[in-house]
This record gives sequence, structure tokens and C-alpha cells, in this order.
Amino acid sequence: MVAGFFLPMASFFPSGPSEALRRGAFGLVLAMPLLAAPVSAQTSEQKTQPPVEEALVKDDVTSEQEPRVLITEVIIEGIAGHPEKERVELAAYDAMVVRPGSRVTRDELKRDLDAIYATGWFSDVRIEPVDGPLGVQIVVQVQPNPLLTKVELDPPDAELPESIVEQTFSPDYDRTLNLNELKARIKQLQQWYAKEGYSLARVTGPTRITPEGVVQLKVVQGTVAGVEVRFLNKEGDATNEKGEPISGKTKPWVITREISIKPGEVFNRNQLEADIKRLYGTSLFSDVKVTLKPVAGEPGNVTIILGVVEQSTGSLSGGLGYSQSQGVFGQVQLQDSNLLGRAWNMALNITYGQYGGLGSITFSDPWIKGDDHRTSLRASVFLSREVPQIFQSQESGNIRTVEDYYDGGSSYAYRIDDKHNPAGRKFDSVSEAEKEDPNTSWFDYEGNSVALQRVGGSIIFARPLNGGDPYKKAAWNLLAGLNVQSIRPINFAGDSRPYGAADVKEKGASDDDVICIAFDCADENNLLGVRVAATYNNLNDPRNPTSGNFFSFGTEQFVSVGEHSPTFNRIRTSYTHFIPVNWLKIAKGCRPKSGEKANCPQSIAFQVKAGTIVGQLPPYEAFCLGGSNSVRGWNDCDLAVGRSFTEATIEYRFPIWNIIAGELFVDGGTDLGSQGNVPGKPGDILDKPGSGFSVGSGLIVTTPVGPLRLEVATQDFTDEWRFNLGVGWKF
Repeated sequence: MVAGFFLPMASFFPSGPSEALRRGAFGLVLAMPLLAAPVSAQTSEQKTQPPVEEALVKDDVTSEQEPRVLITEVIIEGIAGHPEKERVELAAYDAMVVRPGSRVTRDELKRDLDAIYATGWFSDVRIEPVDGPLGVQIVVQVQPNPLLTKVELDPPDAELPESIVEQTFSPDYDRTLNLNELKARIKQLQQWYAKEGYSLARVTGPTRITPEGVVQLKVVQGTVAGVEVRFLNKEGDATNEKGEPISGKTKPWVITREISIKPGEVFNRNQLEADIKRLYGTSLFSDVKVTLKPVAGEPGNVTIILGVVEQSTGSLSGGLGYSQSQGVFGQVQLQDSNLLGRAWNMALNITYGQYGGLGSITFSDPWIKGDDHRTSLRASVFLSREVPQIFQSQESGNIRTVEDYYDGGSSYAYRIDDKHNPAGRKFDSVSEAEKEDPNTSWFDYEGNSVALQRVGGSIIFARPLNGGDPYKKAAWNLLAGLNVQSIRPINFAGDSRPYGAADVKEKGASDDDVICIAFDCADENNLLGVRVAATYNNLNDPRNPTSGNFFSFGTEQFVSVGEHSPTFNRIRTSYTHFIPVNWLKIAKGCRPKSGEKANCPQSIAFQVKAGTIVGQLPPYEAFCLGGSNSVRGWNDCDLAVGRSFTEATIEYRFPIWNIIAGELFVDGGTDLGSQGNVPGKPGDILDKPGSGFSVGSGLIVTTPVGPLRLEVATQDFTDEWRFNLGVGWKF
């Protein structure tokens, strides 16, 4: 038994102790039990062992029948000169179960071979048993992977950015390539593809590893071969009872132009989802089903099948309403939003009220066919009669129609049917009064409120600044258009009435109280205007924004096209800014439980508006201040009628319950002292203040037709209150 201690040390350290320690210090430690084992038992086992070739190489012996062979030494070879020799050597030793002093079978050695290869550090592993005087020496021949220097994609033009590849693999550069770690890195690339919406993309490999450490990965991204449209019935079937394909009204190109993924491009799920949202946004379809059909014989290629269910686009609607310009009115509208299957919208609108009416035909094309910028078109023709709020006041009466007027240079204008006029009697006409007293100013007062009849049309083109990408969301939009109108001042019977006067005092009115309703006191004005405008919009929600900005600027140049046709320019601009806050927590969504997502849209909103008019201004084209979309403490146009104006609003919006929200606001507006610069000075005649403030609050109810506002506001912080009912947020 003592003989075990005299085994030649060279049998355990063939190259000396230092070499063995470099191969793994545990080789010496784990050999100690062998040195302490009884020699007789060890010798007896060695004598009964078959040769190495029979015990470790023979394939037709099962693990239960295989004898065990004593392993005296484990040597790792093939790593000399490798830059990370110790690292890969330890990796090989750690993977093995076999240790010097172990008694193993062929299957156990094979499992160790598989385990070494499974570490991922080696491209080739071989185990060679060598018979020795005391047992078997195991020589493990390994070929370590090279140091990783670069990762290339095949094809090189894959959607995966080079920066992502660099970021993913840079921690492994200049280190020994490990296939397991490489697999994990490939999984990260696959996750990037999935996150970015490339759900058909697959990254595999490596397909090639060069001795210089360049790894090539195969990328199959999934390409769109084409887009097909199938019309479905309400049950979702593509064929009718006779087996014939369902036919649709909509032109297929109206559908496919909304799909941004073109043939030959890589399929992207996120991109397709945005396309489907645009299809729903057209309001032409009640359902859209998407199917991806593989292309036979072309692996990785798919055809997008769009199954669309059309909805009714024709409608006939009507209703009752009230406005200050038309009083109580009824409305009927006939509309088709998919005219000729081209997504054209055409509507006939007829409105008839107490003080006027409207008849209009509008046509719009949301995307002119073939335009890469998604330019839209809107055109209309109209005939309207209305009582303009410029000549009315809830507090101070109206400016009413005058049949005829003669300016005799007097400081007062007298009614011909008034017994208090200078002649002391009534006249039948202005001409009769003029003959009697040619130095006196006379007018024939009717008493009807001033009304305007407008006949004309307009055409407007709008284009988003999307750089030629019709699917790119554009913050900036441009608008250009032409507007033509013929305007007649009339009474309620439809007779031309170019003059007007305020409610006349008993002994006559000032000459300034008899004004021209139209430009040049004409029976008819012709207006031709060219409009250019730009808007910027980055609001986070178009319906109820809580952050972002909205800016608009527009100018409209009117040019003379003959007699009684004024030339002037109108400029308007506005700026709105929303700041998200979380002050009041009345709504349940403002008090989420743990793990719940907050739903508490509230904000502080600021808006500033301004405008001015330069040139020959018809009074009916002046700016109006006051009303539900202006300074809310006043009725429509009751605050001021100006050539210039500016308004500002601060508003706090907050949710209360479900579909109900609240608001607190302060409005202010001024005509900048320009009421006196409006021809005829209608604002001054009607004693409109010209500037003012209002403080108020309101409730907003979300309805299918939009937010419905019920508000109450003061006038100039007094006890004068005004209630307002409006549709939609003020801004």
C-alpha cells in the first residue's frame, strides 16, 4: 500500500509541476485520492481492465456492459499561442466530469466531449485515450474559436442599422468568440426586429467564421410581394351564394394608396397597423381583415391580402337649431362620402331660418390621385342670406335698413315720415323732402334689420409639408385658395338696401348714424380674394390635447375686379400652448390603484389671437369680438367691431366623471382702438365697449358629435352673467 507513494511524479506531471499547474491546478489536487488508494486494489483493477482500444473505442458495448478504465492524466492540447489560452483551457477543464484518478467508460468520455463542445469556445474537439503503465492518459485536442473582430450581415443592406450591430457585439470584440454568447447576441438582434415591427425577420448563423474573427450572420427579413384587395360581405365572406367574388364600390387604388408598404419592401407590422388605421380613418369601411399569404417558391416573400367590408357612405340628415344670424332654423343635408368609389365627398346642404338661409354644394377630394404629397382639394358654391352680427347688439338694438338717403350737409339726418322733421310734416319720399328743404339730410327709415345676401364659390388646396412622403405625419401644413363673392345688402323682402341707421331718436339722428352697409354705398360688392395660410400642429391629441402647440398664420388679399370692388388685405394669426398638469383628482382615473394606468387628461391652455385689415374695408368684413369662441362674457360680436383686434385666453381643463369634464377660464379681448376706423363705425353706433374681460366656468359632455359645452361667464368681473352653449372646445 505504501508503494502508491513512490509512483513517478512524471506520470502526473509529464512536463513538470509548473506545466500541470498551467493546465489546471485541480489536476494535482484531484489526483491525491489515487495516491492514497491501496496499491493492491489499484493493481488488481488494472490487471482486469481490457486494452484501451477495447474499453474506450469499441462501439457495440453498452454503458451497462462497459468496463471502467482508470484515468491517470488529462491533457488539453491545441491552445498553444492562443491569446486567451488560460481562459479557454479552464473552460475545457470545467466542462469535463472526468478527472485524474477517475474510472470512466467510453460513454462518459463522449459526454465530456459534448460538454466541452457545448461551452461554445471551440470549433473542434477530439478526445484521444492513450494507454499508459498505470492507466489511461486522456489527451483532449481542441481548436478554440478566434478572437471576434467583426460581425457582418448577409445581405449587407438589411434594415438592421450598423449602430445596433455595433452596440450589440462591441462588448465581445477582441475576445474569444463564444458560440453560446453569439446565440444570445443574435437573440437580441431578433428582439430588435420584433420591437421595430419586422415580425417576419429571422437572424440565423453564423454562416461563416473566418480565421480573422469575422462572423457572418444570415438575415431573412420577409419581403412584401404585393397587396391584393378583396371585398367581403358583412358576414366576412369573399364570395356570394353563387360562389362569385363580392364586388365593391370603392376603387381598389383608393384602398392600396393608403398602404405605405410597397412591393419589394420589407414587411413591417407596425407600419401595416398604421396603414390600417388610415383605412379606417377614411370612414369608408366598417371592417378590415389582414392576411399574409406566402408566395409559392419564394421563401420569405408574402402577399398582403386586405379583406374590406364597405359601409354605407350615402346619408340624408336633418335637424333644428338656433343662431343669432338666422334665428331658429331647420337644416337638411344630402351627402355621399365615396362618390364614384373615389373617396370624393359631395354634400348638398339647405338651411332655412327666421332671418335667412343657406344653400350650398361642397366637393372635397382628400387626396388628389397620383399626388405624392397627399394634396387635398375642397370646392364649394353657395347662396346665403343672413343677419350679420356686426350690425346688431343684444344691449343697444340694431342698425336697420334705410330705403333711401340724401346727405344735405346737415349735422342731423331726419326721417321723411316723422312729423318732428324741420319741415314739420311727413313726406312720401326723400326726393320730395329734398325739394322742400334741399339743405337738410333726409332718409327713409324702414325698420328691418340689415341682412346680407352672398353668392359665390371657393376652391382651396391644402398640402402637408411631408417631404414627398404621403404617409409621414407632417407638423406643418400649407393652404392656398381662391374666393369669389357677390354681396348685396338687403332687407327681409330681398330688396337692395345700401344704407342703414340705428334706432332713431325722436328729433332725428346724427349724420354719422346713417351709414353705408356696403362698400361705396353700392347695391352690390364684388369680392375676389386669394388666401395663403400655414399651420403648425404637434398636439398630442386632436380631440382633447394636454400638451403641444398649435400655430396658424394666414393672409387674404382681395383685389378689385371692377366698380364697387374693394382692395384690402386681411391678416390673422393664433398661437395655442398646452401644459399637462395633475392638480385636481376628482375623476377615478386620476387616482389609479397600484398597477393601474392613470387616465387623467388635464392641462393649462393658453391661446393668443390677433388680426388686422389694411385697405378699403367693407364694414361687414370687419373683425367681431365676443361670443362662444371669443370673449365668452359677451354675445356674438357684442364686445367690439374692429379693423384690428387681439384676444387672449387662459383655461384649465380637468376630468370629472366618465364623459364629463370641467373648465375654468379667463378671456380678454380688445379692438386696439380700431372701432372708429371701420367705415360707418357700426361698433361705436351700437355702443359696443371695444375691450373687456370675462371669467367663467363650464361643463363639457363628450357626445358622438363632439364635446358639448355649457358655460357661464361674467362681463368685466361684474354681476352681468352670460350663459353659452357651444359644440367643441373653444380651441
